[in-house]
Amino acid sequence: MPRVKRGTKRHDRRKKILDRASGYFLTKSKLYQAAQEAVERGLKFGYRGRREKKRQFRSLWIVRIAAACKLNGASYSQFINGLKKAGVELDRKILAEIAVKDAAGFTKLVEQAKGALAAKTA
Repeated sequence: MPRVKRGTKRHDRRKKILDRASGYFLTKSKLYQAAQEAVERGLKFGYRGRREKKRQFRSLWIVRIAAACKLNGASYSQFINGLKKAGVELDRKILAEIAVKDAAGFTKLVEQAKGALAAKTA
């Protein structure tokens, strides 16, 4: 059986890990095993963070919409329910953008939602 020399393959794999670990503190950026553990841990946190970011942005949009609703005399839940009944299909990202940048437009949306709620109950 021929002997396998892993020179370039091993070197490339280690170089990739150490490049990813550059900027880490002390041993974690210099020694392969410590760097490998730190990089794997960092990738794990990055994966989790990309999912958490979506949750955080959604909650931020909801807070912005709720604050704008309070200024217009409605609660967040009434506003969202009214928009659904009125057939307005804007997502929370766009609603938050309107609430921040176009107060008059958001007021019209609140009135439309209130009208839809009043029409459904009457």
